Amino acid sequence: MTTGAQTPTYPARPRRSRLRTFLPLGIAAWLVLEIWLLTMVAGASSGLVVLLVLVAGFILGSVVIKRAGRRAFRKLSEALQQQQSGVMPAAARPNSEGNGLMMLGGLLLMIPGLVSDAVGLLLLLPPVQKAVSRSAERTFERKLREADPGTLGGAFQQARMHRPDGKVVQGEVIRDEPGGTPQGPRPPLTH
Repeated sequence: MTTGAQTPTYPARPRRSRLRTFLPLGIAAWLVLEIWLLTMVAGASSGLVVLLVLVAGFILGSVVIKRAGRRAFRKLSEALQQQQSGVMPAAARPNSEGNGLMMLGGLLLMIPGLVSDAVGLLLLLPPVQKAVSRSAERTFERKLREADPGTLGGAFQQARMHRPDGKVVQGEVIRDEPGGTPQGPRPPLTH
């Protein structure tokens, strides 16, 4: 028995981005490469050598992260002291690099594997940090130029309103005001 109501149709699924398609494949290939390299090194020398390399990478990575964290905390405390004393903190020097890439290098050193250790060691070199930082800055600025104008809150509002299954229920908040003064009718809510 039919009621005559139409079956809801849903819009076509949006196309997956390249990042969502290739990121899992890249991670899987990286893991296979890391395991293969570790087995090759273990076959050429011994399992003890591989264990020592992995432990040394972990210790070096933790030292690097600790050092970068201390440096970041020291810069933050200096900036707060300058601000409390009434002096405006000096603007960041154009050639000064943050501690983010150093922390990322330390994290890659802590992850077991030879490829991640090599990339982590490269990220500890100042010329590589400057090149990666410039590239990331150019990419970020290009993405900002390509973005549609508007606020971040507006982007979230648009995403919520355009969801195919998202329902928006209009309502009104009524507060009980002390004093018992009745308020007149309120205008209806609109988008």
